[in-house]
Amino acid sequence: MKKLLSFIAIGILSAFTVIPINSIHQFKVKSIDGGIIDFSKFKGKKILVVNVASQCGYTRQYAGLEKLYESHKDKLVIVGFPANNFGSQEPGTDPEIVQFCKARFGVTFPMASKISVKGIDVAPIYQWLTSKEKNGVLEATIGWNFNKFLMDENGKLLAYFPSKTEPDSDDILKYLK
Repeated sequence: MKKLLSFIAIGILSAFTVIPINSIHQFKVKSIDGGIIDFSKFKGKKILVVNVASQCGYTRQYAGLEKLYESHKDKLVIVGFPANNFGSQEPGTDPEIVQFCKARFGVTFPMASKISVKGIDVAPIYQWLTSKEKNGVLEATIGWNFNKFLMDENGKLLAYFPSKTEPDSDDILKYLK
């Protein structure tokens, strides 16, 4: 009887306990070309997630992100998330964003469909990235475009980098050695 009561108590308590999902591999998102980006397919590689915008002072970082992706694609995947949360700097549609990124920067890394990275309509993947309660590692506030989140090969959040951190900075590169 004591064992049964213990199991019931644990069940009731766990229903009210937030259990972090400690891996980005749990997520699937719509890709910018209408397909699906399944993060579980990136197991064994580091993942850099970046909220991007086409009309931002940091937009030039697309070039650095593409260079980083090309030089480390054997062990790193970069996923761009276009978002229009800051100064309406990503007003384009998904096809317009693809055209801009390919023509201007030759982007080949995966891009998700445009989402919200902040506010009441924040996408679930960004809820996970920014909430220590959910990711089990850190709390982050998305203050502008081109914030970067780095996951390890098991999908666990390793680090957060603000907009000003360039893709080729030592702060990021030290994780890729």
